Amino acid sequence: MNGIGVKNLDHVTLVVKDLNESRKFYVELLGMEEVERPKFGFPGAWFRAGDTWIHLNQEHEKTGPGGNVVAPGLIASRTHHFAFIVQDASQAAEILKSAGARIASGPRPRPDGWVQVFVFDPDGYVVELSSPPKGD
Repeated sequence: MNGIGVKNLDHVTLVVKDLNESRKFYVELLGMEEVERPKFGFPGAWFRAGDTWIHLNQEHEKTGPGGNVVAPGLIASRTHHFAFIVQDASQAAEILKSAGARIASGPRPRPDGWVQVFVFDPDGYVVELSSPPKGD
């Protein structure tokens, strides 16, 4: 074995300004499941989709600012983001648009045939939704 031998990604933690707005996005719009969170001494929420977890921490004096801190002119699909696999990214884009979500880019095909759409969450974090080529 080379190196430590990382097995998989456990979770992504985001600092958010408004837990309720983020809950609406991750649970109601994306369809993640809210799960019980340990009783930390600060507010937050945990969401799960399969083996993928998102941990949200409510902005407070020890977290730093909530939201995407990348300079606004640089926030796009090629900067900081995380991705979820979905059944159909083009259909997801239509649902996002009808819900009033801000689309960063797409849907568009990658060179390998996957389709990507990038959306901003309520705090400006870039979330990619991608789907495999039809027939895979």
